[in-house]
Amino acid sequence: MCGRYSLANPAQNELRARFALGESVELRQRFNVAPGDDVAAVTTSKEGEARGELLRWGLVPHWAKDPKTGFKMINARAETVTEKPAYRDALKTRRCLIPADGFYEWQARAASKRKQPFHITRADGAPFAFAGLWAIWHGAGDEVLRTCTIVTTEANDLLRDIHDRMPVILPDQDAEEAWLDHATPRELVTGLLAPLPDALTAKRPVGFAVSDARYDGPDCLADPEPAAEPGSEAVSEPDAADSGPTLF
Repeated sequence: MCGRYSLANPAQNELRARFALGESVELRQRFNVAPGDDVAAVTTSKEGEARGELLRWGLVPHWAKDPKTGFKMINARAETVTEKPAYRDALKTRRCLIPADGFYEWQARAASKRKQPFHITRADGAPFAFAGLWAIWHGAGDEVLRTCTIVTTEANDLLRDIHDRMPVILPDQDAEEAWLDHATPRELVTGLLAPLPDALTAKRPVGFAVSDARYDGPDCLADPEPAAEPGSEAVSEPDAADSGPTLF
């Protein structure tokens, strides 16, 4: 699954050009993007033209009675995305790119009540795009929400010891263009929903700052603090916000 990610690259003009986000989309450094946040995305018009916009993370289907449904739909499983009503129609013409430069996953540790967060990136450190789906929801009056979800797949071998799932990271710009293109055959679309190869993936442990979904500072990417004295960590209370994926 994917419950947090980063877009910490300070070179905003480069990101706008790389992902065709345009000038109207607000970009700022994000170290701990969480469900419910407005996120930069590339969607398409009815005619298939790429456009940048902000979408709320957590897909709300058009038939949902309550927008809080989105918090249960931050991820869509690649294995069932062609079957689930909330994702099936979106897969046809409402595919999107969600730019990022890393995501977080939490690993359970036998000697501690706290899970160890990892920051996972491309091996070359370059920004990339998650494969996403988007939807429009109309509430009472003029209320309109444009929302998205990140597609996940099985973890590659490098990450399987941390978690059995990972977000779909499109490996190159050709794959990104194919994902957005309305004319891409369905079998090619679903073929893109594969784990990023191990050779293109990197991981490193980070400190516990990222475990608080409310916090979005640069120390989310800091190295872990030195280990405490043996046994001391095991008797301490875990941080209530040290939830990692268990929040979702």
